Amino acid sequence: MTGFEMFWPLLAHAFLIFSLYGLLVVRRAAVVKSGEVKREAFRENRDEPQASRVVNKAIANQFELPVLFYAVCVLLYIAEADNLAAVVGAWAFVLARYVQATMQLTGNLPLRRLSFMAGFVILFLLWIWLGAWMAFS
Repeated sequence: MTGFEMFWPLLAHAFLIFSLYGLLVVRRAAVVKSGEVKREAFRENRDEPQASRVVNKAIANQFELPVLFYAVCVLLYIAEADNLAAVVGAWAFVLARYVQATMQLTGNLPLRRLSFMAGFVILFLLWIWLGAWMAFS
């Protein structure tokens, strides 16, 4: 590749995380304003209402498997193994994360599970590609 194509998917994923944080702030403000909970309830998240808890969990999920995504993207770039297939794989992983987060927020467990597994397989293949590149270059 000729530039920073490998990093656009990372920026798109970061945008997803920032969007989820924005939604969390909106939902938490709404439940505090409605009197459902007091602001102090969020200190330890024990009494967090479902409306904001589901967003909080969606954010947490974006810091689990995606850690490996960020690492492999940077390593693919450094190793100059960031070809078209790797960039497409990175975009596919990010798309799967968007679908997974959306399904988590809407409660669609079967599609959430499917999108998680798709992202998992794509990420695994990116790591295989990196290993193969290093072994045969």
